[in-house]
Amino acid sequence: MESATEGEPVLLNIFLEATTRVASFSTSNITVLIIVILVLLLLTAITAGAETAYFSLKAKDINYLKTKDDATARQAIRLLDQPKLLLATILVANNTINIAIIIATNLLVNQLLPESMDGLFKFLIQVVAVTFLLVLFGEVLPKVYATQNNMRMALFSAPVLQRMNWLFKPISNEDFEHAIELTVGHTATREEVNIFKGILKFGNITAKQIMHTRHDVSGIEYNMTFPQVQKLAIDVGYSRLPVYKDSLDKVAGMIHTKDFLPHTEKDEFDWHTLIRPAYFVHEGKLIEDLLKEFQQKRIHLAIVVDEFGGTSGIVTLEDIMEEIIGDIKDEFDEDDPQFKKIDDRNFIIEGKTLLNDVCRMIGLPSDTFEKVRGDSDSLGGLIMEICGKFPAVNETVSYENFDFTVLETDKMRIRRVKLTINDPVEEEED
Repeated sequence: MESATEGEPVLLNIFLEATTRVASFSTSNITVLIIVILVLLLLTAITAGAETAYFSLKAKDINYLKTKDDATARQAIRLLDQPKLLLATILVANNTINIAIIIATNLLVNQLLPESMDGLFKFLIQVVAVTFLLVLFGEVLPKVYATQNNMRMALFSAPVLQRMNWLFKPISNEDFEHAIELTVGHTATREEVNIFKGILKFGNITAKQIMHTRHDVSGIEYNMTFPQVQKLAIDVGYSRLPVYKDSLDKVAGMIHTKDFLPHTEKDEFDWHTLIRPAYFVHEGKLIEDLLKEFQQKRIHLAIVVDEFGGTSGIVTLEDIMEEIIGDIKDEFDEDDPQFKKIDDRNFIIEGKTLLNDVCRMIGLPSDTFEKVRGDSDSLGGLIMEICGKFPAVNETVSYENFDFTVLETDKMRIRRVKLTINDPVEEEED
């Protein structure tokens, strides 16, 4: 009884001191801190849940997102197109938000607890409070929810991640390229500088961005005779050709034309015995990983397929290497008909040219048209995305300081385009 009586004034003093500190630290400031902490907890829950949601999506889930015609689904697909960048954004954002939560929580606890309280005891309260908040609301609850509702979480978090992607990506490829110009530009040749830039962008390029589209693929129909196959191989001049049944969506294998050499004198020969297995990759495959697989499997060509299993095009080892060292031409290559430079600001480009190649040809960052390209991969597709319809011949479509003039069309395809780069328009001050 005596010890309890002696302890009452101590507890009373602590209570009075805490009340005094709360009174001195205005209610409005405490309210602001609580609101800040709640908002930060919501953001860390979104990032933690998004990590689980996005990287647990299956192929059928991604296909479903691609069929949805709304802005949120398109944002989610764009995030999934760059998985390394998505993961980096989530990790950086999550850690930054957690640090902010720790700071805000400690500030609130310090203001509420009396100064006379033991330092170790105060520290333990802060640790327990922060750990409880971060583990429960920043890890356990959002990840459990995302595991059971990955599609819903992916769609909910897409707009937030899109903005975080912009916020936590202050240094763009263009900034790095400029840094390369400053550091090695005065000692290295132009070709060497371009190789440095190619290496910089290499890790974020997908097979879809560099592939030859199916419209440009020459293949061998399975039912062709041996003389027909030989003639086709001579006409197209490629060393490797896909073999298909009915259409390119049903690739049966690959033919190496050098395998024909021992049989060229034969009138009748079952060339199907020379068919080799084809190697298939998804169009979202990063070429950095594809290059390693080419090296391990000792192959030079892969069939690129879309989410439905249809053939999108082909990608070769040469296509991958050109992303680093530039165009590779041998004695059989003719001048590229897809590209003609009129001057430093005007170019004639075929509509089927991939956007990645367009940017490389005219010296622009690969993400120049990222905001407006939508699902388009070619220059012609980009123009239709911008204007929202199929343009007429001689019609000009503009985006920022770029003018695209359609020179030639064929049915529902844009064949040739004149690209003009204008000086950026500076906004007038009010």
